[in-house]
Amino acid sequence: MSYVQITSSCFSDVLGAHGLDRGRFNAILENAKPALESLRAQHADGSLPLLGLPGRTDDLAALELVAERYRDQFDDVVILGTGGSSLGGQTLCQLADFGFGPQGGAPSLHFFDNVDPHSISIMLERLALERTGFLVISKSGSTAETMTLFLVCLKAVLDAVGKDKAAVHFTAITEPGDNLLRRLADSHGMAVLDHDPGIGGRYSALSLVGLLPVMIAGLDARKIREGAAGVLKPILAEEKPEKIDAAVGAAISVGLATENNILSTVFMPYMDRLADFGLWFRQLWAESLGKQGKGTTPINALGTVDQHSQLQLYLDGPRDKMFTIIMLSCAGASLSVDPGLADDEALAYLSGKSVGDLMDAEQRATAETLIRNKRPTRIIQLDHLDETVMGALMMHFMLETIIAAHLFGVDPFDQPAVEEGKILTRKYLAGEEG
Repeated sequence: MSYVQITSSCFSDVLGAHGLDRGRFNAILENAKPALESLRAQHADGSLPLLGLPGRTDDLAALELVAERYRDQFDDVVILGTGGSSLGGQTLCQLADFGFGPQGGAPSLHFFDNVDPHSISIMLERLALERTGFLVISKSGSTAETMTLFLVCLKAVLDAVGKDKAAVHFTAITEPGDNLLRRLADSHGMAVLDHDPGIGGRYSALSLVGLLPVMIAGLDARKIREGAAGVLKPILAEEKPEKIDAAVGAAISVGLATENNILSTVFMPYMDRLADFGLWFRQLWAESLGKQGKGTTPINALGTVDQHSQLQLYLDGPRDKMFTIIMLSCAGASLSVDPGLADDEALAYLSGKSVGDLMDAEQRATAETLIRNKRPTRIIQLDHLDETVMGALMMHFMLETIIAAHLFGVDPFDQPAVEEGKILTRKYLAGEEG
């Protein structure tokens, strides 16, 4: 496996009354068997297309041609989408660029998933639009935020390069059939790629929605899917639930919620390259499980940053949180403190130590302190972080979410409660009262 999941510090034999009873956990895990059987059946008959993606490569060659064109023609690529249409690709692409520019030969990628008017105005002012490409992603083809940004950007590109050249700057991704985005793209002669209608946005990271930006960024999409396949494999091989990490994680989360009233889950990686992973997980977990008064609230945190901003609450505040700490084997990594510059006695403990030594010590100390304070803590240990590992982590948490939904008795693929806000938004734009 690409990671090791350590869950012993979530149970009552370690945490006492603050942990999950092993007997109750075993009963909940037993209840996950129908979910695993359903996943196997859906993989076999193709009724849940998400499960077929890890084993596919046939769709990647065509995407590579699109990615190559974008890499050749553009210095910047803007991805217009919101929620699942953006967060999966954004998370994956952070492997290539986490704030210091793209890796060699790739354009800079900019993900626009909010509608802050200041941001879009500054982007259109500062990017050279004649060297800027756009991916417009909306499964339904009618997402208000995406359509607004698309139309604004289209007007800017038309003004910059003219009608005859504008179409090559855009590629739309939307589901087959007649919809607004497809009609507009067709009317302007733009390329349109099909979004599988059976894959919801927040589960689409392993599809072209996430992998086309990955290819443009210069990452290996095949390795991402290989990592995902490794996580799916034990389910398809009919391993026992206790041998399936995603099932174990789901049973712990649901058990702590239902038995111990642990209703928040803190997701805390220590790597900057996983900062956006927390945002992706937050949407996946919240939108899939938060129904009928059920679910737990995801809280994203980041390594040493949140040791200094939230750890006091985590250790000494309400006992209502489960913690997932993602740790990287990093001792000895990167540059070391020059002993000649750390000659003050107060700095002796840092002399000769590397940045990796400090991160290693801090992540282990945080996990141990949470456990000593009787906070349910799961550790996911990584030896390294690359495309294969990222694909594995994404598949793990998608499967964990689906299994947890089964245990909670909710549908992991719908989001009925968000429709009210969409209806009101359209009314306000039309000048109507709510």
